[in-house]
Amino acid sequence: MTATPADPVGPAARVPDPRHFDADPLGYETARPPYPDALWSRLRALGVLRPGLRAVDLGAGTGQATGPLLAAGLSVTAVEPGARLARRLTERFPAADVRVARAEDVELTPTGYDLAVAATSIHWMDLGLVLPRVRAALVPQGRFLVWRNEFGDPTAALTPFRVRVAGIVADRASVPDVRHRAGTTELAEMLTAGGLFVVESVERMRWRIDLDEAQVRGLFATFSDWSEAEVAAAGDAVRVLGGTVREHYVTPLIVLRRA
Repeated sequence: MTATPADPVGPAARVPDPRHFDADPLGYETARPPYPDALWSRLRALGVLRPGLRAVDLGAGTGQATGPLLAAGLSVTAVEPGARLARRLTERFPAADVRVARAEDVELTPTGYDLAVAATSIHWMDLGLVLPRVRAALVPQGRFLVWRNEFGDPTAALTPFRVRVAGIVADRASVPDVRHRAGTTELAEMLTAGGLFVVESVERMRWRIDLDEAQVRGLFATFSDWSEAEVAAAGDAVRVLGGTVREHYVTPLIVLRRA
């Protein structure tokens, strides 16, 4: 099983490139909003943020999940394939065991972890390779947590800014390849299809944030399928709409146990 279905029809698909993130680690670090407090509260309630637990953070980036895990008293192995991102991760969190590798290739100690995390990273991974590695690395009662910030809550009222964003996307000459944006239910099915994991729970944290023009430009520049011109257009839309826009986001959390 892999994380991606067949390529979209036609030669003009715009394929996101994971190397995009490694080009500007500081931009990624400062522009991406942190995960919501409700997520960390839920993880505390699940009992997975206890001091002394061992966690592996797959696709750690610049430490948006690694940092809070360390702060909660866990020991963390942070796996990041981007050399620049990994260097920044080491600078920010010297207590982490940073490994420059893909999740598909990294060597992990068998039954060496109580917790595995894929925070806004699972869509880049080959699940057929990653899931057996994660299962082997977890203790029998270990959990695998998968979450991501989804930019734009489909249940929230459509804002003028989201109308502008939709217009920018509609004007594209090429169609973005959205293979990595499986819905939460579909993703949970993909993660359990091989029989290695079972779903313990699926939850969604809904939240909002106000962003100014500079913040929107910085954030949208981190999206791997957005061009510089489109980022500029999103920033211009904020200015036209009064200088600040409110974004409604959702953070789905899939909690898995070893089967």
